[in-house]
Amino acid sequence: MKIGIIGAGRVGCSMGKYLTDRGKTVTGFYSQTYENAAAAAKFTGTDCFRTMEELAALSDTLWIAVPDDEIGAVWDCMKGMSIDGRIICHFSGSLSSDVFNGIDEKKACGASIHPMLAFRDKYSSYGQLDNCFFTLEGSACALERLEGLLQELGNPYRRINARDKAKYHCAASVLSNDVLALLDLGFGLLEQCGFTVEEAVYAASALVKGNVENILAKGTLPSMTGPVLRGDVSTVEKHLAVLSGEEREIYRLLARRLFEMAKKRQEKVPEEKYERMQEILK
Repeated sequence: MKIGIIGAGRVGCSMGKYLTDRGKTVTGFYSQTYENAAAAAKFTGTDCFRTMEELAALSDTLWIAVPDDEIGAVWDCMKGMSIDGRIICHFSGSLSSDVFNGIDEKKACGASIHPMLAFRDKYSSYGQLDNCFFTLEGSACALERLEGLLQELGNPYRRINARDKAKYHCAASVLSNDVLALLDLGFGLLEQCGFTVEEAVYAASALVKGNVENILAKGTLPSMTGPVLRGDVSTVEKHLAVLSGEEREIYRLLARRLFEMAKKRQEKVPEEKYERMQEILK
């Protein structure tokens, strides 16, 4: 497999470095800005190209690592090139390979591949790709080759349906970005109690780490604790009383979700307590 990478940002650089460090062939990089392509090539020990055509001529697989709203434009440019037999792949979590309209007429194979990882740094995130989980979708001819590559790299993966890409990406966003928003809410409440930002983060670190570790080891239901699970109505009422506006609504919605989870746990809580809990969370 000779992989050419279009885009020299965080994803392109990270994937290129990950591959070359493991002895895979990366032909090089093309970017709208040649200096970025040159920097990526230097970082990965590969080449840089001034045109996509030059990169495509030396590659049997082309990875498009650009922002979602630029993928269509890149594909439009590629349709004017000779890409017979090439695998064309993008890294969007929300878009499917359907974005490659007319790819069969170009006698190429299309796919999308998405690593479940937040690429926060252009030159260090590649170190987190070991054992990173990937999702794949696309044409059979492309998936067979990509699966073979991931097997060689030792990365777990799963095929998903094109129609599920938006929901899959929503899940990844909730598990990543939305968790940040929730933590920010919790830290903010501690600040309202007189904590500094640094104190709030430090004070919560053991609680947050322990919770995440339990969830990853045991799952969400076995890791549940707290007043909703116990049917502690008076505590939940006190929480709601000290909150207002958006903070109160977020708490209420999350508590309703926890309430449904608690019912699945089948805790030995008097039915009247759960009925009262359901009432105050409406």
